[in-house]
Amino acid sequence: MTATVIDASVVVKWLVREEGTKQALTLRRHALSAPDLLVAECANILWKKVQRGELTGAESSIAARLLARAEIELVPMRPLLERAAALAIRLGHSAYDCMYLALADATGRCFVTADQRLVRKLAAAGLDSPRVIALSDMAA
Repeated sequence: MTATVIDASVVVKWLVREEGTKQALTLRRHALSAPDLLVAECANILWKKVQRGELTGAESSIAARLLARAEIELVPMRPLLERAAALAIRLGHSAYDCMYLALADATGRCFVTADQRLVRKLAAAGLDSPRVIALSDMAA
């Protein structure tokens, strides 16, 4: 696996130690891309972690700075809109998450996610493929 689309559920594990962090960190050796939505989603996750008392405001700021410097190609979402909407409707899943799927589809790249719910929905719809990889299935 070299060229890979990753989502916020993976990237946040670089910033905050939690289950799957070791697997997520191994992905940093690859050429990574994500829709530019990734930035807003990660900021929201950091905010939630502060609200829950899992991070301090200062830790959140450091994590945001690290994310801003991460080597991830951020791809504009507009060209992905139609495919993401179609996937969201077919899966009954958020269009936000389907943006990542649409990018993987458009580029022919693998898609890695820690979102088990999304992985299950893809399998149920017959849309799982060797290109969709659950982070939990990766070796650390």
